[in-house]
Amino acid sequence: MSHEPKPGRGFAARIMTLQFVVVGLMILAAAAGALWVTVERVNDQAQGRALAIARTLAADPELQTQVKRYADAQDLDSAALRAGPVQEAAEAVRLRTGAFFVVVTEDRGIRLAHPTPALIGQKVSTHPAALSGSESVSREHGTLGESVRAKVPVFAPGTGTVVGEVSVGVGVQELAVRLRAATAWVLGLGLGALALSALSTRWLVRRLKSQTLGLEPAEMAQLLRDRDAVLYGVADGVIGIGPDGRISVRNKAARIMLGLPHRHESDDIIGLPYAQAKLPAPLVAAIAEGAGATLRLETEQAALVATVHQVTRDGSDLGQVVLLRDVTTIETLGERLDAVETMAGALRAQRHEFANRLHTISGLLHHGDVAEARDYLGEVIDSGPVREPVQNLAAIEDTYLRAFLGAKGVQAYERGVVLRVGEASALYGRLNDAQDATAVLGNLIDNALRAAVQGPTPRWVEVDLLSEGSTLHLAVADSGTGVEPGLEVFAEGVSTGTLPESEEHGQGVGLPLIRRLARTRGGDVWIADPGSELEGRGDEHTGAVFAARLPGVLSSGQGTAARGTFEGKK
Repeated sequence: MSHEPKPGRGFAARIMTLQFVVVGLMILAAAAGALWVTVERVNDQAQGRALAIARTLAADPELQTQVKRYADAQDLDSAALRAGPVQEAAEAVRLRTGAFFVVVTEDRGIRLAHPTPALIGQKVSTHPAALSGSESVSREHGTLGESVRAKVPVFAPGTGTVVGEVSVGVGVQELAVRLRAATAWVLGLGLGALALSALSTRWLVRRLKSQTLGLEPAEMAQLLRDRDAVLYGVADGVIGIGPDGRISVRNKAARIMLGLPHRHESDDIIGLPYAQAKLPAPLVAAIAEGAGATLRLETEQAALVATVHQVTRDGSDLGQVVLLRDVTTIETLGERLDAVETMAGALRAQRHEFANRLHTISGLLHHGDVAEARDYLGEVIDSGPVREPVQNLAAIEDTYLRAFLGAKGVQAYERGVVLRVGEASALYGRLNDAQDATAVLGNLIDNALRAAVQGPTPRWVEVDLLSEGSTLHLAVADSGTGVEPGLEVFAEGVSTGTLPESEEHGQGVGLPLIRRLARTRGGDVWIADPGSELEGRGDEHTGAVFAARLPGVLSSGQGTAARGTFEGKK
């Protein structure tokens, strides 16, 4: 499911490019804004300066008198004007203020003063807007080039009559100098911002790569898809625990096996420390040890095998993974297989005995002893197919169950224990699910045999079987020492006795398993009596009495068993 990344620029290159583009656009926008503001500010300053010079010169009484005199004159002598007082005053102001030009005209637009003496006595090249009596500020191109100029009317002394105009210009060279200075500052700040952006982006990329273990975003996305496909595509339960001890992931199978809350519920375990996630105590202990471990877990729903793995990559601790496997079906099949093996042993014993009887009859007939053969055959018919060491076995009508109890009776006899069927047993109908019934009954008989072997003499095991419609009620009592007080025999790993070394299966598994098997059918397995004296049997001691109820394992019987038999054992 994994995919190799496509060739091309990596995550770091894309981040760097994007950062440079964004910062570059921001710098361009900032530069354009700064230059526009600078141009406006410098232009406003130039206009204000030109207007102030023009106003000052136009308000000079001497200048007003001279301009009125020239305005009243019919003919003007250009040579006299070049050396006249107006030219001298205008040049003095220009040199003192550093203005680009100072031009004075009379009311007809004839120049009375100009930085270029040859132009004095000629009409101005631009519109004399101030002759209308109002001031104006503009940027125009005249004989001296482009400039920002202010035009102010000159009034006759003591009157409001316009007799001339003062035009003061400030050259654009000064504006260009200021603009170049502003541009240099903006470019310097922009380059500094680019350098800072490059350093910060490089640091950010390195940090992201360290946190993502060098994976590209596409690889991480593919890993997430692969993870979900694996987690939710397997039947085993998976729980992921990060290096900080918090649960980072769990799949649906794990939730069902451990009875955990649904995703997005308020008590969801994702994000919680594993010690606070209400996991089984043995599993919490195995996780805390930090080493790989395999253990068995018992829940109300299933029998589980949990494996804890430590996960590392390139020397980095990535946490732990818990794998959960449901072994309920396997163990149930194991119990059923034990019952089948018991039945096979019983059938082998019957086959052997039948073969011996047939050989005897064959031998008698071969020698012509017909009468003896007839008598022997009658004895066989009267005694039944096989002599089984189980007392009161005739109370059981179901042939499968009779054979099963007969086989268990042989095992009990070999271990010095008497197996008997209770006198109050009343079983009607036939088994239609012999596997579940014999699995539960066989496990209880095996536990009772172990307890009886360890108990005092006489050693015995008694089985009571009752039918109630399609429900089978059964109880198994033994002559052992009973169940120790406070012992939770249905808890995980708890055993009711010590198994011989020849036993194949471990301890503390059977009782939880058959209880779960019974509960899946709507029944149950429980302790009817942890140990007491049986009534009506003198001083005979009894150990524990285990009872079970298995609905649906019988075909419809002919009656309903009385419950009093079980009541007497409780």
